[in-house]
Amino acid sequence: MARSKPSKQLSQADIERFLVAAEALHKSIIKPFISPHWDHYRTTRVLHEALLKAVREVSGREVEFIQWNTTGPVRPPTARD
Repeated sequence: MARSKPSKQLSQADIERFLVAAEALHKSIIKPFISPHWDHYRTTRVLHEALLKAVREVSGREVEFIQWNTTGPVRPPTARD
């Protein structure tokens, strides 16, 4: 049986599946309400930064599912703003 050569890049469908999984991981990392003064908090921040970096590198775009200060997704200003 012949083996196929692995692809050098993920397909668009694979990237979309990766983004869905990354969003689920993001939510599981940020959901626990723990004090920033403890090791678990600092460790989850390191993991979170690695996740965001991976999403940027794999997708080639900014992370769309991030919400800052519970204000909703980050969106660029429109012409009306």
